[in-house]
Amino acid sequence: MSEIPGDLKFLKSHEWARVEGDGRVTIGISDHAQGLLGDLVYVELPEVGAQAKAGEQIAVVESVKAASDVYSPISGTVVEVNSALTDKPETINEDAYGDGWMFVVELSNKEEINDLLGPDDYAEVLENDDH
Repeated sequence: MSEIPGDLKFLKSHEWARVEGDGRVTIGISDHAQGLLGDLVYVELPEVGAQAKAGEQIAVVESVKAASDVYSPISGTVVEVNSALTDKPETINEDAYGDGWMFVVELSNKEEINDLLGPDDYAEVLENDDH
């Protein structure tokens, strides 16, 4: 298992959120999630301007094994998407916490960040995960 970056927050469903200094949050799926899915072949990203709602489905990743919904960790407006993933979805497999980011949301409720798991809590979820 790869190192979990200390600056990220997580959902139990394996999405990560990196709070940027400008009220924006970069979102992707964890290294653990990409490992479970296997080689990604398709990514469906939200549209810029779409409204993200915490805990609701906003994107889809597909691998040779399965399709999986991606849930937004926080609420706000999608202000940027990583369109490079359309042509190279395997970037998520190669660098889940870096170049494999999926989209950026401008926060509408900063309090929601407090509802997310810190890296240690997320590591605990992985240890207790039977999958």
